[in-house]
Amino acid sequence: MPQDIDTKKETLFYAPPMADQERMIEAMLFAATEPMDTREMAARMPHGCDPAEALVHLKKRYEGRGVTLVKVGDGWAIRTAPDLGFLMRREVVETRKLSRAAIETLAIIAYHQPVTRAEIEEIRGVSVSRGTVDQLLEMEWIRFGRRKMTPGRPVTFVVTETFLDHFGLESARDLPGLKELRAAGLLDNRPPPGTLPGIGGEGEEDEDAEVPPAGQDELFGD
Repeated sequence: MPQDIDTKKETLFYAPPMADQERMIEAMLFAATEPMDTREMAARMPHGCDPAEALVHLKKRYEGRGVTLVKVGDGWAIRTAPDLGFLMRREVVETRKLSRAAIETLAIIAYHQPVTRAEIEEIRGVSVSRGTVDQLLEMEWIRFGRRKMTPGRPVTFVVTETFLDHFGLESARDLPGLKELRAAGLLDNRPPPGTLPGIGGEGEEDEDAEVPPAGQDELFGD
């Protein structure tokens, strides 16, 4: 007997032209309040789209323009061109003040992450107040990391993508070196042995006095 022949036709999906895919990504990033990763973009785009390839083309199109496409952690965002940042200074000034203790704690977390509270205190040489950590958590510049496989399983702290985005960093690996930090006045030239240079010292108390708002130039150098 003749076999039944399936006459159903497969539905073919044709991805939109790359120029249209670029426009879609541009629209999403323009409206997004936070960086978006390629998986989130692909979920919103028509079947067959390749957001990774579209990002490559779009980034090239923005070269030399007033805004640029930057990678923040695993995500992407549209930001003002670095050389035009001075035009936005009034709009991006951080009015909330950080204590020196908070700046030191943030620097230790950024350079030593994942790091526990006890390790922060050991590096600074003084105790870390709960208010200092709570302030950084509230600003979403740090978050809880994985617990350490040590007695008591203490929680660790790491910096967030919000922190990276604020300072124009793709990852913590892009943090400035000791030379830049000393030039910014954050690090002492006489570091205690085995500690992060210029951060804390024996017998020093946790400082809660406020200092001017921490901008990119003040905290990690230009």
